[in-house]
Amino acid sequence: MASSYGSLAKQAIVLLDQFSSGRQCVDEFMEDASKNLQHMDSLQKKFILDVVSGCIEHKKLLDVVINVFYGQNGKCLLRGDRSQFIAICYLAIFSLDELGLQHFSNIVKSLDIKKMHTFLTFFFTNLTTWIQDEWSSIYDAAYVEKHWVGPLLRWRPEMDILTDQLAVKISRGSQVKKAPTKTTKPQEFSLTKPKPRALPMPELIPLQEKTKPVPNSTYRAPKEMQMIEETKQKNHQKTEELLYEANMKQFRCANPQKSEHTKRAMSQIKEDLDSKLKFNSFHSSGRPSINKTNSWPIKLNSAAILRQGALYERQVEEELQRVERLVEGAREPSSFLQWQKEMREKDLQEELARIERRRLEGRISYEEAAMARTRIMERNQKTAQLKKEETAELMRRYAEKRLQEEKEMRDLVQQVAEGHKNSKAAKEKLQKFKQSIVKEVSEQSRELLCQALEEAQAELSRRFEIISEIRAMESLPHIRIRNFDDTETGGHELLGEMSLVELKERLALLREAQQTEQQEKREQILEEKQNKKRLLIDQLDTINLHMRALAQAAVIRKEERISRGFRQAVTQDETVLALQKKLEEKQQERQKLKQTERKKAKTPEQTAAHTVRNTRTHNKKSLTQKSWEELELSLERHIQKDAPYVVSQTETLKT
Repeated sequence: MASSYGSLAKQAIVLLDQFSSGRQCVDEFMEDASKNLQHMDSLQKKFILDVVSGCIEHKKLLDVVINVFYGQNGKCLLRGDRSQFIAICYLAIFSLDELGLQHFSNIVKSLDIKKMHTFLTFFFTNLTTWIQDEWSSIYDAAYVEKHWVGPLLRWRPEMDILTDQLAVKISRGSQVKKAPTKTTKPQEFSLTKPKPRALPMPELIPLQEKTKPVPNSTYRAPKEMQMIEETKQKNHQKTEELLYEANMKQFRCANPQKSEHTKRAMSQIKEDLDSKLKFNSFHSSGRPSINKTNSWPIKLNSAAILRQGALYERQVEEELQRVERLVEGAREPSSFLQWQKEMREKDLQEELARIERRRLEGRISYEEAAMARTRIMERNQKTAQLKKEETAELMRRYAEKRLQEEKEMRDLVQQVAEGHKNSKAAKEKLQKFKQSIVKEVSEQSRELLCQALEEAQAELSRRFEIISEIRAMESLPHIRIRNFDDTETGGHELLGEMSLVELKERLALLREAQQTEQQEKREQILEEKQNKKRLLIDQLDTINLHMRALAQAAVIRKEERISRGFRQAVTQDETVLALQKKLEEKQQERQKLKQTERKKAKTPEQTAAHTVRNTRTHNKKSLTQKSWEELELSLERHIQKDAPYVVSQTETLKT
């Protein structure tokens, strides 16, 4: 083993040349290397793998020395020799105490003596100067001094002896080579140009494997999540709208006035009639909007205000022209407009009477359905009461039968227990013996588990301490102080070169100039806005004057319309009166049914049955109530689908 350290070091250097940190994993490389070295002895294989793994692990520490060594002596060295210097440096720092001077010198002498002499003299001469400083910047200074620099300084005298021996060998080799000297012989003068020395072949640069591009799906969120969020937002918005509509909508059942649907239908019919009979609408001034002073239904922009002012001016001119034509003898179509208004009112009264009839018919149909439902409920209650009485009788008989069977079984068990008293005592002794054995085994296993747990905790705490020390060493900051003067220039000798202070002053002056320019523009814009605002205020005054006049005319027309009365035809219609009378009769009949049900509920027999029913079948009652509510809702939807003016059942019950 001692004689083969040189060959083992050479094999470790070959493995280091084969390893590339950018493309290979350390663990995989070490596994492959151990498989290739299976034919060797276990100690030899361990030495080679330790050297290779140590050089890879402490690469950052070793590169500090090797990079500077190549920077100073790079012209005389090759890149292929880098692994030799890394291995020798690692052995000198970490394995010199284990190997000893004899084995280390054998390893050094097995390699190139001249290169090893150069490297060892470089390493030990610069050890306490910049090498220690660079290592202290990476790791803790005290750790470096104690574990690396201190042991190497102890080996310094032996290393000097080794370098002297290497120097002697180098000098002897040079003398041996220089011994045979030859005399020069004259040669004829040649005019031919000598051939230049052939350039050495460059080393092949290892090609890197092409990395696979990252797929686009890595940076994109899945579409399904986005679609789910959109559907959630849409459903949430829809539910809020439905809830708002349900809260704001009037209850059509309990409200004696017209429902919203009825009002909308009436307004739609009225608009249709107006559009059909609107022959000479250009003579009328249109429906004015009733507004207070300086209150607008919508926000008008400047273009709309100017357009509205021009419209009112044109209307004033047209009105003046119409008055002039009347003065000259023209005729105004007022009689036709009066006839048109009367026909429109007549059609509207007929439509209102038809809507009222449909509403009353819906109310009557609902009352009949409610009475039929109460009758069905009474019949179902009677059948349920009979069923409950039958089940109670059956349960009583079943309970008596069970009591008899239990009594017989109790007697039989007592007879069997009297005959088996001895077997019972034996079973109890056996059970106690088994329990004592189990208790002893559990105590022993508990002690072993506690001991294993303490050992594991001690090992874990030791590892935590080592990790905390390593992290503390790696987290030490590297402080660099830099002084910077704001008043000095960069020293580039340019024409427009400025210091930082001068640059800040010039930027401040430029900013002030920009602010003054912006202020002037702002004042000019404000002046233009004020002029435009005055023009718009004048136009708004004219618009306000016309709007007030139109509002007064609309109020007068509305009062006339109310005074005539649109709903006389509805009250005078005979079919509507008959339907109202029939509806009152149905409501009275339903009230009588309710009163009879209340009287029946007050009897003592029904009160007792009611209490029993509440105690035993509370869950059934809640289920039946829910089913009845669902039946009511489905019936209400069906009726509303057929007749949209029919009132809801639940709202009528509330009244």
